[in-house]
Amino acid sequence: MPVFSAGGRKMHMKFSWSSLTRNLKRDVTTLWFALKHPQTPWLARVLAVVLTAYAFSPVDLIPDFIPVLGHLDHLIIIPLGVWLLLRMLPLSVVAHSRTQADAWLELRRGKPISQLGMVIVVSLWTLAAWLSYRWFVS
Repeated sequence: MPVFSAGGRKMHMKFSWSSLTRNLKRDVTTLWFALKHPQTPWLARVLAVVLTAYAFSPVDLIPDFIPVLGHLDHLIIIPLGVWLLLRMLPLSVVAHSRTQADAWLELRRGKPISQLGMVIVVSLWTLAAWLSYRWFVS
C-alpha cells in the first residue's frame, strides 16, 4: 500500500477498483449534465457529446473479448477524455453538473444509456465491414 504524508501524519491509501469506476461513472455523468449547461464552452460541449455518447453506449467500438484492446477504451481513452474535459469546463459548471450527477445517480443507481452512442458505434462497424468487403472484392 502506498504511504502518503498529510499534515505530518502518515496515511495508508488503499487502491480500490470499485471506487475508481464509481468516480469515473460520476464524472462521465457530470459531463452529461454539463452538456446542457449554458456556460459550457462549445469545444468542450462537442467533445463531451462524443465522450458521453461513447461511454454510455451499450455497444463498444472495440469489443471487450478482443484481448488488451477491448478494455483499452475503458482503462485509458475514457478516463483521459474525462480528465481533459473536466479541466476545460469552468469550475462553476463542474460544481453544478456534479451536484446534478450525484442526485441523478443516487435516485437511479445506474448510468444513462446513449442511443446516439450505440448508433455511432454500429454505424462505424457497418462502415468498416462495407469497406472491408469492397477492398476484398476489388
